[in-house]
Amino acid sequence: MNTADVIVGIQWGDEGKGKIVDLLAQKYDMVCRSQGGHNAGHTVVVDGKTVALHLIPSGVLNPKAKNIIGNGVVVSPEALIKEMKQFDDLEDRLFISDSAHMILGFHIAIDLAKEKARGSRAIGTTGRGIGPAYSEKIARSGIRMGELNNIPTLISKIDEYFENNKAYLNALGVYKTNKEDLKIELEEYAKKLLPFIKNTTQMIWKMLDENKRVLLEGAQGTLLDIDHGTYPYVTSSSTISAGA
Repeated sequence: MNTADVIVGIQWGDEGKGKIVDLLAQKYDMVCRSQGGHNAGHTVVVDGKTVALHLIPSGVLNPKAKNIIGNGVVVSPEALIKEMKQFDDLEDRLFISDSAHMILGFHIAIDLAKEKARGSRAIGTTGRGIGPAYSEKIARSGIRMGELNNIPTLISKIDEYFENNKAYLNALGVYKTNKEDLKIELEEYAKKLLPFIKNTTQMIWKMLDENKRVLLEGAQGTLLDIDHGTYPYVTSSSTISAGA
């Protein structure tokens, strides 16, 4: 079985990983984004066209490579759909893990409210809901991308979350979306994203078993690692090579 190669930043991110991934991806069969959310990003200029990538792996610029948003990533469906509009040929080239956790509007509201409450002790979050989504993942109450397969059950789960955390959320000034509006929002996400949502773990193992070349693309940098970075001024995921 082949092994995968990993690209990680050795500082706090912004080391130019995107252009390196774009360069190396021409030689790989699969490029996988392993962690982080749309707070990270790579901007690549190809033939004079600027492409901004926050969730989609930089390997998408190689028409021969398959690209995976892995289960360690937290995905904003809204941000991902917007990003996908830059391309018109993603079918059978982009895959989203059914186990990747989802960022919804209330995660963003929680993120902004908590940062505001910290005042002068604010940690500099991007306010995009990444921290709250990872917090719920660890607390085993998160929402995963595969749950878009059953919207009624997902709405009930979100209702239950708000009920169980009513005092906390009320104190932050975070309130649940009207049920009908939430249903419309989730159905739109399902319509646009379900064709891309797969068991990507099996896909990666299959590629490695077939001795295909797999590149793992990290986001941010080593010193932003939740365990090994400059805590508490870090991100919410494992950014080191072992985290991939």
